Amino acid sequence: MTVHGSAIAPALQGDGLHLSYGSHKVVHGVELSLTRGRVTALIGPNGSGKSTVLRSLARLHRPDSGTVALDDVPDALALHPKGFARRVTMLSQSRPTPGGVTVRDVVTFGRHPYRGRFRTADPDGPRTVEHAMEITGVSDMAERGVDELSGGELQRVWLATCLAQDTGVLLLDEPTNHLDLRYQMDLLDLVRDLATGHGVAIGVVLHDLNQAATVADQVVLLEHGVVRAAGLPAEVLTTELLTEVYGLHVDVYTHPVTCRLVCEARSRHADRHEVPQPVAV
Repeated sequence: MTVHGSAIAPALQGDGLHLSYGSHKVVHGVELSLTRGRVTALIGPNGSGKSTVLRSLARLHRPDSGTVALDDVPDALALHPKGFARRVTMLSQSRPTPGGVTVRDVVTFGRHPYRGRFRTADPDGPRTVEHAMEITGVSDMAERGVDELSGGELQRVWLATCLAQDTGVLLLDEPTNHLDLRYQMDLLDLVRDLATGHGVAIGVVLHDLNQAATVADQVVLLEHGVVRAAGLPAEVLTTELLTEVYGLHVDVYTHPVTCRLVCEARSRHADRHEVPQPVAV
């Protein structure tokens, strides 16, 4: 894979992935590479296969055919589970809420790949757990029961658990769900920091096209289980392509202040607000 003129070896790569649920085929020959220090956003309509592709990279959905490679391991599916978990972690859309445990207990669980069969010592564990809670903003609720938390608070706890796992590849499936505006922006900033500052390879499924434009180095647009387009945000997030794939008109323009791409879908009632006329004085 070549980015900005230089060759970058992928940290995690899916090649020719065909994925099904029972007899229903949902993904057809998808190729996807995640590279260190870069954020790859998967976008597309509901049912396009975004989450299924991400789950296959996390070894949670076995391909009918195709391969998943991790660094110098051509067949990542053959790695021991703990060996894989030290290198790849995933924040899923939904997880069961455990009862009777604290936030610290849950985040500490992220250290499970580093412990032996009989919970042998993990010298880096306490420091890593504290850091994960700090950067996700959950330190002040460390001793609270997770069953007392709101959906947004719990989402941040699960993210802290993934970060405590301390991997080089982070997969996020719609991570801004259940978060208010502030924490959505905080999470996107954290994703960007992890990639730019720590060299983490990040794959993230997003429904919000503006979030994808903000955080991603590469955007992959899926439609009906195939990659319709992949490249820089400006190459994929275009009025013509998004309008065709999503089935409604999507205006794409550059914000005059931030200079970022803005994707704005037009509803049937988009023209109901009249432009105010100047008042004569």
